[in-house]
Amino acid sequence: MKNDPHVESGVRLQKVISQAGIASRRHAEILITSGRVKVDGKVVRKLGTRVDPDKQVIHVDGERLMLDETTLTIALNKPAGVVSTMEDPEGRPCLADYTQDYHQRLYHVGRLDTDTAGLILLTNDGELAHRLMHPSYEVPKTYVATVPGEVPRGLRRKMLSGIELEDGPVKVHDFQIKDHYGDLTLVEVTLHEGRNRIVRRLMESVGFPVVELVRTEFGPVRIGRLHPGVTRKIEGNVLKELYAAVDL
Repeated sequence: MKNDPHVESGVRLQKVISQAGIASRRHAEILITSGRVKVDGKVVRKLGTRVDPDKQVIHVDGERLMLDETTLTIALNKPAGVVSTMEDPEGRPCLADYTQDYHQRLYHVGRLDTDTAGLILLTNDGELAHRLMHPSYEVPKTYVATVPGEVPRGLRRKMLSGIELEDGPVKVHDFQIKDHYGDLTLVEVTLHEGRNRIVRRLMESVGFPVVELVRTEFGPVRIGRLHPGVTRKIEGNVLKELYAAVDL
């Protein structure tokens, strides 16, 4: 049957669910017959269904089962001055210098300017990386920028209404003034896109050139207490939310 997720040489679906620690095999059968399980986006109610857990995507109650233990996604707090590539012909510090503890071949999800610090994701899941970077999924990214002077409250309304740059309009999802000290102000900017130097160009266009810039959030992943130059694995509910954000 067309679009049938059944794989004759595969493993019984209820066994896969139970091995993932979601439920006992008996309860897994109830989940299946109740229509609470999807394989490759299709609801499966037939208990005899066999699947290939290495190639197929399985959701239970809307949450993806993370079955491939070789898949790895990490967060790195990139220090300023580090190039967002895995190698640099000029010998500058790059992402590979901070991921040597992982044997998997990792790909960075987008880039941060060399002068910009903060959260960058790396993964060996090519489809996840592709979707996180694709503008159609509109995964929000949050930055904290230090700018000179005192930012007027009215700038928030202007930002949210959209700013026109030389390469097209920028839609700002959120803009907050976080702090003011001396002759500097901290502002928080949330965007759904990742054009080159977008936050720096955005702030400069409204008269507040960036002195320092840090990315603090990428979708559901937050930098939290992650120190500069340190990585952590993304797992558990945050990893599930990351996959869900791009319909995986």
